[in-house]
Amino acid sequence: MEYIAFDSHKRYTWVEREEPASGRRVGHRLEHKPGAVRSYLARCEAGTAVAVEATGNWYWIVGEIEQAGMRPLLVHPRKAKLMMGMINKTDRLDAQGLNRLQRNGTLPVVWIPPGELRDLRELTRTRLVLTRQRTRLKNRITATLAKYGVPESQWSDAYGGGAREELQQRIGTLPPHARWTSQLLLEQLDGVSGQIEQIEKRLGELVRLTPGMQWLKTLPGVGVILAATIALEIGEIGRFPSAEHLASYAGTTPRVQASGGRVRYGRLRPDVNRYLKWAFAEAGNSVAVNHPRYPLRHTSQLYLRLRQRKGHAKAIGAVARHLAEAAFHVLEGQQSYRDPAANAGGAREV
Repeated sequence: MEYIAFDSHKRYTWVEREEPASGRRVGHRLEHKPGAVRSYLARCEAGTAVAVEATGNWYWIVGEIEQAGMRPLLVHPRKAKLMMGMINKTDRLDAQGLNRLQRNGTLPVVWIPPGELRDLRELTRTRLVLTRQRTRLKNRITATLAKYGVPESQWSDAYGGGAREELQQRIGTLPPHARWTSQLLLEQLDGVSGQIEQIEKRLGELVRLTPGMQWLKTLPGVGVILAATIALEIGEIGRFPSAEHLASYAGTTPRVQASGGRVRYGRLRPDVNRYLKWAFAEAGNSVAVNHPRYPLRHTSQLYLRLRQRKGHAKAIGAVARHLAEAAFHVLEGQQSYRDPAANAGGAREV
């Protein structure tokens, strides 16, 4: 048995192989092309663990490692760098560091989602990219209209179907070049909106509403899109030992610094699943918008209580954390969301 580690880049991978008995090390630069990883590993003993960092192109590398009959170990890059504790950085040193962590049994591995799940995630993740692009286009058009003093729309949604004729008239009052560029942006906006509709239709066809998604939909502020996003990003709930671990993975827990009897809470961690973080934040914002309609809900009361003390942003963060922890209990217990306020004796509102 030997240790194998990959330090992968865009066009090549540095492979480091180490024999624990003799301590012999062999390095090799592997140029990227279809089948290159599989062909190289064909000469190694089947079932050998191969450590590879979770970089941008790990999908196909892990796929070829599996096809070669090896056992891929997906490594958390930031944690691995901290544990290596090296000042200098080269491809060889990084790969050797991964093998050293393998040898010590301290390699910080992360879960590898199945290939089908990785493919399905592209739907919800691409939709998120397109919705952000749609927002940028709307903001650009709105800013151009504001620069030239065009009166605001009388519609609640200035870009909705009913407001389209009015929007064309407002754009028509702009100077020639501003009018022409705004019209281009509007056409691009229509194209992006159409693509979002196609993705949502495909989600309805391909992402079946599993029992897990049905349970997630009972969470306050969570609809079909957010339920699909949360379910696909979580994957197997059994990989999280507790609700707190899921909340941390979803980026809803603040940093903590406790020393000398003083406890300070800082910003949310950056090295988290940003798609889950977005989903729970969106659900939290939905709770904030609709809290007057459901005043007896626990999430509404939590939002109002913290908004008065710490402001809107931190209140949203607290609601997002509650929803992340609730998602764990919902999926682990295979049950619908139970409102804590109702369990405490209050009337539950659906």
